[in-house]
Amino acid sequence: MAEKGFKRKLTAILSADVEGYSRLMGEDEEATVRTLTAYREVLITLIQQHNGKVLDSPGDNLLAEFASVVDAVQCAVAVQKEIKARNDELPENRRMQFRIGINLGDVIQEEERIYGDGVNIAARLEGLANPGGICISKTAFDHIESKLPYGYEFLGDQTVKNIAKPVGVYRVMLDPRVTVSGKPLDIKHAAIRRMPVLVGAVVVLALVVGIWQYYLRRPSVEPASVEKMAYQLPDEPSIAVLPFVNMSDDPKQEYLSDGITESIITALSNVRNMFVISRNSTFTYKGKPVKIKQVAEELGVRYVLEGSIQKTEDRLRITAQLIDALTGKHLWAQRYDRNLKDLFALQDEITMKIVTVLRVKLTEGEHLSLDTDNLDAYLKYLQARKQSQRKNKEGNALAQKLIEEAIALDPEYATAYLILSATHLMDIQYGLSESPKQSLQTAEELVKKAISLSGVNADAHAFLGRIHLTKRQYDEAIAEGKLAVEMAPNSSFVHAALAYSLKNAGRPEEAITLYKKAIRLSPFSDSWYFSDLGHCYGMLDRYEDAILAFKKAISISPESPYYHSYLAANYFLTRREKKAQAEIAKVMEIDPKFSSEACRTGELYKDEDYLNRLIDAMRKAGLPERPPLIMPDKPSIAVLPFDNMSGDPEQEYFCNGIADQIINSIAKIPYIMVIARNSSFAYKGKSVNVQQIARDLGVRYILEGSLQRDNENVRINAQLIDAETGGHLWAENYDRKLDDIFSVQDEICKSIMVALQVKLTTGEQARMGAETVSIKAYEKYLKAGEHYIYRTKEDNLVARQLYQEAIALDPEYAMAYLQVGWTYLDDIYLGMTKTPSESIARAEAMVQKAISIHGLTSGENALLSNIHLLKKDWEKAIAYGEKAVEQSPNSAGFQNMLGYALRQNGQYDEAISRTKKALQLNPVRPISYLGGLGWAYLYSKQYEKAISTWNETLERNPDYLFAYLGLTGAYWLAGSENQARQAAQHVLRINPKFSVGYWEKRATLRDKALKEQLFDIWRKAGLK
Repeated sequence: MAEKGFKRKLTAILSADVEGYSRLMGEDEEATVRTLTAYREVLITLIQQHNGKVLDSPGDNLLAEFASVVDAVQCAVAVQKEIKARNDELPENRRMQFRIGINLGDVIQEEERIYGDGVNIAARLEGLANPGGICISKTAFDHIESKLPYGYEFLGDQTVKNIAKPVGVYRVMLDPRVTVSGKPLDIKHAAIRRMPVLVGAVVVLALVVGIWQYYLRRPSVEPASVEKMAYQLPDEPSIAVLPFVNMSDDPKQEYLSDGITESIITALSNVRNMFVISRNSTFTYKGKPVKIKQVAEELGVRYVLEGSIQKTEDRLRITAQLIDALTGKHLWAQRYDRNLKDLFALQDEITMKIVTVLRVKLTEGEHLSLDTDNLDAYLKYLQARKQSQRKNKEGNALAQKLIEEAIALDPEYATAYLILSATHLMDIQYGLSESPKQSLQTAEELVKKAISLSGVNADAHAFLGRIHLTKRQYDEAIAEGKLAVEMAPNSSFVHAALAYSLKNAGRPEEAITLYKKAIRLSPFSDSWYFSDLGHCYGMLDRYEDAILAFKKAISISPESPYYHSYLAANYFLTRREKKAQAEIAKVMEIDPKFSSEACRTGELYKDEDYLNRLIDAMRKAGLPERPPLIMPDKPSIAVLPFDNMSGDPEQEYFCNGIADQIINSIAKIPYIMVIARNSSFAYKGKSVNVQQIARDLGVRYILEGSLQRDNENVRINAQLIDAETGGHLWAENYDRKLDDIFSVQDEICKSIMVALQVKLTTGEQARMGAETVSIKAYEKYLKAGEHYIYRTKEDNLVARQLYQEAIALDPEYAMAYLQVGWTYLDDIYLGMTKTPSESIARAEAMVQKAISIHGLTSGENALLSNIHLLKKDWEKAIAYGEKAVEQSPNSAGFQNMLGYALRQNGQYDEAISRTKKALQLNPVRPISYLGGLGWAYLYSKQYEKAISTWNETLERNPDYLFAYLGLTGAYWLAGSENQARQAAQHVLRINPKFSVGYWEKRATLRDKALKEQLFDIWRKAGLK
């Protein structure tokens, strides 16, 4: 009976001590302590790796416990092999050897210590072991006899100190898998322990007798060599199942032979005490004449199963044979002639035969059967799986149809629901889904249905983990992945799936271990296994290891621009710029439209620091940030900022104004495309190459120039360059008085039109003219513009004052009135007014004054569009916006503004199209434009695109409040509530006084339900 307060349990105990410790200490105490310390660390590490726990380690002794005898023995073998390898490097007289004893017994546990005969027996077994050897009790042996590939020598029942009854003892033989029996030995000395014993092979003999008539008469194959194997043989029975050969006359029956192979692989993968190579690797041999020896050596396995299938109407003929590659002998072979309806029983029979022949015991809960008994449903499933493996839109659509038919035949078919779930997720990837959020939700419901029906379905749990990851639910994804690995310890896919979740969650060390296991289970792995392994190394700054991994990925998929880009980044990060540039050159050969933007799309990193570092390195190595812009089918031009040659920095505004006015004038002409000021001014003050600018901006022609002002005299130089040829189409120098600046601007614009062979009507020529005749009013206008572009409260006030001063100098200056109107609207957007209605009224007064001067031009229409949007008159806002774009089709600002009106009215596809057009006209991608595109994606339920777009804005401005506000909504609606709350905290970091209520009153979104949903989300995420 257990003592009160004590707890009893059954556990595996490992006891180890150093043989000859006293002698070693006597000869050299310091060296002995150093060696013991190092070796003890080895023991502790290996014990932990084998799921054990160190209980005590006094002096040269160590005591540990394990929940599993298998783990304890595997750990002991690993310890002895590691210690032997280390001893080989030491002088013989300084080698330190351990003796290990293992027992399975009942013990008393008191806090962190254990007591009882179970512990004492382990200590006595340790004393019976040879130096460097392992002895285990018969109790322990009975639990592992057929589970580990080691040999055992029975030493008989031994009488040991302080133990009442003799203890059955086995010596573990570390290499040969044979169990030897003999007479009981009275072991009292090491010499006696080495006595030879009789060798028996009862199990092997029984097998030989059973198969003599058939198997031994079969021709043997050329044996494989352990030394030539690409990988070390696992401790468990290891097997590769080659794709069964389709012997039917109908090639369409290929799906059946492949399906039978995959079913056997899947079933064996669920067996914990086996090592099974994945489908990806074994199917690389499909259709090839290969030798068993080659397969075994390349995959690192001992056993190979091969077979064939022939289907004739409702009859099946299946042959299968299991070969021991190390001996070249057939362990088992069989031919089956059955009805098609017996297919399930046949697969089970073959699988069980393999398990039996290899002497693998199934544990409780392990099963090998399929989860349907409906043959027609199963055949539909096999066909669907075959179609899904095409990995294209057509294959996915057909797979979805077939698997739905399978479910109709068997509504309880768990695996069918899993495949159907996968097709819905692929709909999103292939762009077939009208609502990605709904497709993701459907996929999640289906995979949960599969789990509820089957209970034990590793692939389903792995797939559910992928769905959680897509929603950025990292902890949930990892939990599902771990469950999948526990269910299918031999599945390469589930190991890689868990590794993928860990990598994205920022836990690369754990991911590396799993990727390596996945690759070992599938030596011919998909290239992404190695690419992801490379990313894990990169996250840890292990660039050399990352380079090797990416090179391996490239060797499998040499035409992948992604892998070459990743390799280039790692070369760049290790200061090998020339190699990095060479890899980028390969990328451009493979796909001239490839960009770093593509490397960011779809990534799911919890912390994007690594991704940003990688993409930055790609860019610096020469990879374009975005795909090259499509050249328009009409003349296209970028007007670069004119260089200030005056020697007076205060004249910078005048130089900028000249270029700005030329851009505005050309933008009014529908027959030419002109790049917006934001983009062309990005090159201001930089030493640039005209051809590179043209490629960056997607134009053929570049206008560049300079200006020198000396009081009332102006010298302007301008030249128009054809970037395709590098030649000058036109160039001119102007030496004029300041009052002639308007005519000079007109001349430059008209010269550009003539050079590009663009014919203008009289009205179009008039629209290109100057807006004022007062040079001083014009200067005020230009100075105001230099402030207005910053869009801050202070600059908005300064700009308004300068525009009003321009009006005072020229009361007929229509553009100045319009700009004053815009400053009043910006009072609302910048939170500078407590009475938005009053600001709107002032803006309306300004636009009406401008109309009275020169009519309803694009500028007036644009301002009216924004005014009506703030008044929530969406139809008029869109109408005025369309008119503005019609009058100035090349204005990026007007295109973006129309996109804004359409977006707020619920016309999301049109809004996205207009905003993309604005981005084409403004290729530097202003954050305000990108932000608008993000909102359009959010409103249209394209959450991943919204998230990606806003992340791009944050790369340019980490304090862009509206990007974080949008991300809060997008993450929440995508199911990633933790990410949403983090984004909301950034909103408060930037503006601690941010008010949801303030923006709720001013929001112009027409869809009330969507508006209420978003403001509710922002409050739930922590904003007030």
